[in-house]
Amino acid sequence: MADETLKIMKALSNDTRLRIVRFLLKKEKCVCEIFPHIKRTQSTTSIQLGKLEKSGILKSRREGKKIFYSIRDLRVYDMLEFLDNKKGKILKKEYYCTDTCKK
Repeated sequence: MADETLKIMKALSNDTRLRIVRFLLKKEKCVCEIFPHIKRTQSTTSIQLGKLEKSGILKSRREGKKIFYSIRDLRVYDMLEFLDNKKGKILKKEYYCTDTCKK
């Protein structure tokens, strides 16, 4: 389990890959939609998509000449929601409070 988590975190530690994943959170998209959005070349985007697929975060399907990508590992949704929560209210106090906290 820790190895899988580490693999996901390493894959998402790259800015381009993280932007790709965020772009795919709502629905699957073709490479032709992804690369203009993340402002990288199609070649660079395809390389990063391959790394995300190899890490198990994404899955792909072919439709004619187009390849569509979507999120495979649903933990990514939870992880990004947790990290994007700026108010820090997801965790209950007892999980992150030290002994000096008042209860």
